Amino acid sequence: MSTYTIDTATSRATPSPAPMKRLTVPAIRERKKDGRTEQPIVMLTAYTMRMAQLLDPHCDMLLVGDSLGQVIYGLPSTIPVGLDMMCAHGAAVVRGSWHAVVAIDLPFGSYEESPEAAFRSASRVLKETGAAAVKLEGGEAMADTIAFLTARGIPVIGHVGLTPQAVNALGGYRARGRDEAEAEKILRDARAVADAGCFTLVLEGVMEEIAAEATRAVACPTIGIGASAECDGQVLVIDDMLGMFERTPRFVKRYEDLAARIAAAASTYADEVRSRAFPTAEQIYRGGK
Repeated sequence: MSTYTIDTATSRATPSPAPMKRLTVPAIRERKKDGRTEQPIVMLTAYTMRMAQLLDPHCDMLLVGDSLGQVIYGLPSTIPVGLDMMCAHGAAVVRGSWHAVVAIDLPFGSYEESPEAAFRSASRVLKETGAAAVKLEGGEAMADTIAFLTARGIPVIGHVGLTPQAVNALGGYRARGRDEAEAEKILRDARAVADAGCFTLVLEGVMEEIAAEATRAVACPTIGIGASAECDGQVLVIDDMLGMFERTPRFVKRYEDLAARIAAAASTYADEVRSRAFPTAEQIYRGGK
């Protein structure tokens, strides 16, 4: 099933509202009943309209992650990402999708100061993009903010464990929960944000047994990334999953090697241009045609 049609005026794929009805935040939340999720939640990141079109039929949720700072803009971390970036990419992903719930990361510095600051940022994101939800990082310290947002009609995805926006404080991207104190903190954080009202919870870079325990401990669905197969769903950065970068993190399975295929196509194109094999008569306009 496709979520796009071909616009004959531009030869580009354009979204069509016909094929699918969009999932809702309550529908995602209700996937987990009595502590169990029969059908795991499928989430991938998306940053562009075209990628959203391709992923939308297969995903329950599309996350416009602040990972776009590294993936799209070549930044060293997610720290420099701002609201303008998130809104621009978020709107593109919403335009390219008709089925998945679209959620957008609140970037570093846009929500930590106070619940009121978080509301201003989140309301702007939802207004300018048409997305259904926002995601923010942090555990117990963010519980009041999550409660403030959800009480005012803003669906929130929590994010605990390895939180990339806190990379400077954490000292790197290593998996969390290796010692008892850290494991206990992750569990407290998970319970705190779940109790505060988030409708799903991302567990990133968490030791498997801790992720499984956190999944059992909270009523909302958990989405794992470098966590456990026992989570209620999984998410990956699309560029990692498609093999767009040379390095593959341990928690990623490469389902394609697009980097090599793109490089090969570019090499063939370059050879044909230099040898004047391209363009051929099929790509040239002649005689009024």
